[in-house]
Amino acid sequence: MSAWLPTAPCTPETCLTDRAPVVALPRRALRLAACLTVLVTGIGLSLPVRALPPAARDRLVRLWARTLLGSLGIDVRLAPPTSAERGVLVVANHVSWLDVPLIAAGRPGRSLAKTEVGRWPVLGPLVAWGGTVFLDRDRLRALPGTVAAVAGVLRRGRSVVVFPEGSTWCGRESGRFRPAFFEAAVQAGTPVQPVTIRYRLADGRPTRAPAFVGEDGLLSSLARVVAVRGLVADVTFLPLLPPVAVPAAPAGPGRERWRARRELARAAQTAVEAAGRG
Repeated sequence: MSAWLPTAPCTPETCLTDRAPVVALPRRALRLAACLTVLVTGIGLSLPVRALPPAARDRLVRLWARTLLGSLGIDVRLAPPTSAERGVLVVANHVSWLDVPLIAAGRPGRSLAKTEVGRWPVLGPLVAWGGTVFLDRDRLRALPGTVAAVAGVLRRGRSVVVFPEGSTWCGRESGRFRPAFFEAAVQAGTPVQPVTIRYRLADGRPTRAPAFVGEDGLLSSLARVVAVRGLVADVTFLPLLPPVAVPAAPAGPGRERWRARRELARAAQTAVEAAGRG
């Protein structure tokens, strides 16, 4: 098993057992209809929006993400980035497919996703048109090329969102931040933005209802999300980790980069876990 193919022990049978308050069936149907409307609108506007200047595009993406999450009945509590710096590697703990629009509500950017996501109904074309960088997890020979592609996006001043745990976890359990894609920040000389994502109910109790784990299906996960009453998502953008300077000398730069990306991964995970406990 490769280091970039981690698996989480979380499964729907063992992790999605907590009872959350639910809304009536008509409210669920309204949420699904509203969500579909927002998604279709996003697909229709994706090409014209990409032609806008970066600042205007990011404002519209943030608005669209907040609207999508609101249509699902999610109350987003966002501690936004304190820096408007562009070309940032954004890294976060990974619980659900909802994590992507939650981060976009604060710092839009291109996402890294497994190739299977591009085949999802409705969402697949949307994330592809949004400039997602896809990783074929079954072809690890493609990993260096994907890292280089992410580094190129960062150099061009666009942020990239990566979930370095490599898999979704239920929220109660979490995985180790893999250092592979921190290499992109090292190559591009860009900062890293750690982000903590937590899901809870309106009364403050944590909930694992949004978790998308194991063999869970997208439609069953969506049905579970729209059923929850008082679902709250807390998203905290933490202070930037500064770029790591790596000597450009030809003798041994690979070892220096290896050490730099491991240090970045460790620092980012420490920051995310500390904020999660808080």
